[in-house]
Amino acid sequence: MLESKLTKIHRAEVVGSLLRSEALKEARRAVAENEISAREFKRREDRAIDDAVEIQESAGLDNITDGELRRSFFCDHIVTALDSVSEIEAPPLDLFHVVTGERVRMGMPVTVTGKIAGKRMLSTEEFSYLRSRSTVPLKATLSSPITLNYLWNPAYTTEYYSDPYDLFRDAAQILRNEALELARLGCEYIQIDAPELIQVLADDASWQRWLRLDLQPERVIPEAVEIINSVAEPIPGVTFGLHVCRANATNMAIASGGYGNFVSKLVPRATNFSNLLLEYDDERSGDFAPLAEIPDDRKIVLGLVSTKRGQLESQEELRTRINEAAKYTGIDRLALSTQCGFASMESGNDLTMAQQANKLRLVVDTSREVWP
Repeated sequence: MLESKLTKIHRAEVVGSLLRSEALKEARRAVAENEISAREFKRREDRAIDDAVEIQESAGLDNITDGELRRSFFCDHIVTALDSVSEIEAPPLDLFHVVTGERVRMGMPVTVTGKIAGKRMLSTEEFSYLRSRSTVPLKATLSSPITLNYLWNPAYTTEYYSDPYDLFRDAAQILRNEALELARLGCEYIQIDAPELIQVLADDASWQRWLRLDLQPERVIPEAVEIINSVAEPIPGVTFGLHVCRANATNMAIASGGYGNFVSKLVPRATNFSNLLLEYDDERSGDFAPLAEIPDDRKIVLGLVSTKRGQLESQEELRTRINEAAKYTGIDRLALSTQCGFASMESGNDLTMAQQANKLRLVVDTSREVWP
């Protein structure tokens, strides 16, 4: 069991990505079309990250990220930073718009077509630059190795990986090396984003998709958790957090369903994670009752503030929901965050920069009221 780190709780957390400015989007287009040099693009990218730091520091967050602004997608670690990933569309996902209910099918634009290997470490550049720009506690984000399920295409991948869990294990070793390098650079908080876990454990449609692709969802509890745990093997001075959500790309979601199976069957096995960042912004996430089963040495970050909607929640509403959750956990090991990042994809969710800033300040202001 993990040693309790409750004395180091950050009450107001940021999950990861922030909206990209129009200037950054234009710079990315310009470098792709050879209108500016790579060096000039990096200067403009750095300026965008400076702005992201200022937004988070001005809000007063207890920890900050670089906004994942160097990424085009939250899991660029597996889309652009691995060898043997080819531009072949993976089998599509069935998504639904969280506001309108509109349904679309969308697949990742790439597929695993060989034995994977890391060709660069994306997060080390992110963290090294961020470290030079802020004295606020910093957080690095890595994708779960199981995220590669989105790039699994039986027509191509099985030639190299007859067992999908062998693919996940190879990815875990690559990500473990990245975690070790982050620690060497001074990173003290690493968040692993594993949206696929709650999707397959809470939603039957996601479970059925895994079955159709022979991803063997029945192995998620005994094996996938062990694989993710291997990325977060204890490193002195480093806290590991596990974040799950039901998808967050341009106001679209993949799954609905509560935390029952996740908490009762998976969390007890995720022994290397002291922080759990849980999406709880609407009815898709179920109620707080499953939180009662979470071991006492885990910090629970409630993702109550939506990054999918511009409408600002009220402090009173958030305080009420925090107190409701505290009936199952006690108040001392809870914290508050947005339910996910604001831009899992570069296009971002349907919010303005001003609305994003207001949401971040709301997280801070509410946490100061609840935990003065």
